[in-house]
Amino acid sequence: MERITVVLADDNLIVREGVRALLGRDAALDVVGLAADYDELVACAVRLRPQVLVTDIRMPPTYQDEGIEAAREVRKRLPGTGVVVLSQYDDPEYAIRLLDEGAAGYAYLLKDRVADAGMLGRAIREVATGGSLIDPAIVQELLAPARDEGQLSPGEEDLLRQVAGGRTVKAIAASRGEPPESVNAAIEQLFLGLARDASAGRQGALRRLRMLHTAILRREEQGETLSRLLPSGLADKLMRDRDAVDRTERLVVTVLMSDVRGYSGIAEATDPAVLAGQLNAHRRVMNAAILTAGGTVMQYVGDAVMAVFGAPDPASDHAAKAVHAACDMHVRQRLLDAEWATQGLAPFGLGIGLSTGEVAAALLGSDERVEYTLVGDTVNLAQRMQDLARPAGTVAAATTVRAAGGEWAWRPLGPRRVKGRATPVTAYHLEVT
Repeated sequence: MERITVVLADDNLIVREGVRALLGRDAALDVVGLAADYDELVACAVRLRPQVLVTDIRMPPTYQDEGIEAAREVRKRLPGTGVVVLSQYDDPEYAIRLLDEGAAGYAYLLKDRVADAGMLGRAIREVATGGSLIDPAIVQELLAPARDEGQLSPGEEDLLRQVAGGRTVKAIAASRGEPPESVNAAIEQLFLGLARDASAGRQGALRRLRMLHTAILRREEQGETLSRLLPSGLADKLMRDRDAVDRTERLVVTVLMSDVRGYSGIAEATDPAVLAGQLNAHRRVMNAAILTAGGTVMQYVGDAVMAVFGAPDPASDHAAKAVHAACDMHVRQRLLDAEWATQGLAPFGLGIGLSTGEVAAALLGSDERVEYTLVGDTVNLAQRMQDLARPAGTVAAATTVRAAGGEWAWRPLGPRRVKGRATPVTAYHLEVT
């Protein structure tokens, strides 16, 4: 089984090596790099492109919050990288600040948890697949000063605990079987009740809970704006260039198409609610792999994923990035399959096709909906390459193999006839060691 790659950062050599040794006992984890300060952490992460960072908060040069700032910088350069922050401080303000830009892929643990390999390993696995986790002690620190014992009903206690745990309103609503609007109203009423006649000491605790709730709401509100309705990066493009919606660009890109093998059979034999959960988890890890490699997720259609590298912003190394993404997609899916196996769920075999060439790229739509579209033979050929990737694996067109460089081992499949082509095309299968 492919392991989750980790870069570990702490300025204390003893702590750093101790955590490294601890993680080394977990067969699913692979510590690929070490860092002792902000600059080393950013440089190491950019060079090694790990799936997860595990970092202390306070490191050189100023011993303030370099760990959090370095993690944010890495996430800007490598979107989708999971982050586990280890801190000796149980002040909830740090956790709230970490979540302020969105909790997905972030975990905050006290250093006391380092001795608990299960907790640290769980946090790494959680953020590697886009989840989040707040140390239970921090949750208790948020909760305890905010209410008196016995003041709340069991339902209100559960609601407050979920808010303190950093769960989104939609996630809370799903767990309670209620509309998000009702949950948000209940949270507001809960805060009002707690604030009524609260002492000065409890006011501070309530303020922190409010800050956390505000951060959660901000994340969800952003999730309903253009940045979620369009593929990643396109919202920024529209903000920078308002005329882009009416313009068609010619770009040389690499298109990636993926498909779950045997999905119809899996769907036939699996409870729809369970399958929906699997599909959601699959999309989450595919999205993380594509974003980490610098790609743009174009669309999901059932079990299929379409992504592009080199658009909306041109990049000279788009083919290499696409191959990196394809490899990472297989790794992440195998990790997910291993997790599903413990639950008796069917694995997802993955077929990926890659094609490089010129496309016409345009933002098309109306006032109600805008869609980023790629048009050209390169898109069609990527689909055909995906069809050839059976029973699973990655198959690329010759254009991608040439553009990606000599880092990978390719096995020629010879000339192949594909749908929509009068002449055979040359395809290559990516050999993974």
